[in-house]
Amino acid sequence: MPGILTSLRLFLGCAILCGLLYTTALTLFSQAVWPWQAGGSLLVKDGRVTGSLLLGQPFASARYFHSRPSASHHDPHASGGSNWGPSSSQWREALQQRIVAAGGTTVNPVPADLVMASGSGLDPHITPEAARFQIPRVAHARQLSEDTLQQLVRQVTEKPIMRLIGAKRVNVLRLNLALDALDKPGRTASPP
Repeated sequence: MPGILTSLRLFLGCAILCGLLYTTALTLFSQAVWPWQAGGSLLVKDGRVTGSLLLGQPFASARYFHSRPSASHHDPHASGGSNWGPSSSQWREALQQRIVAAGGTTVNPVPADLVMASGSGLDPHITPEAARFQIPRVAHARQLSEDTLQQLVRQVTEKPIMRLIGAKRVNVLRLNLALDALDKPGRTASPP
């Protein structure tokens, strides 16, 4: 019986310390130091939330740059991969459909991140190469010059953290919002 009481006290102490005090302190600290990031990095356009810079969104129109494919259809409540491996005929078929849909050819191969889904299905970034691959389609759909879109992609390309950690990447939502800003008279394409 004394062992059970000791175990129960230890369990309650750890639950209070780790489950309540630690999480409360961490939440308060992050809200005080990084309130925008702790609040979900939400972007507001015309008074309403258009999305989060932390979560990928589907963009199907030819007028927009497309995100990475998602096995969960970009649903944050069902994030995850398809669990299909390279030996799966379903995976190979889905991959082939994505290559054709993206307009890939043997001369113009599609960047991998436009045909391969991320593990979570919610990755908000693509590579600069994947963004540049989509420029001809978006330029044609919007009647814009490819040079203008090349410059826009360069503007929104994020550098590695401290120039060391990670790779260059493009947040698709930020890029598409900057793209929409080009359509408004008197506005420049500065990223949000």
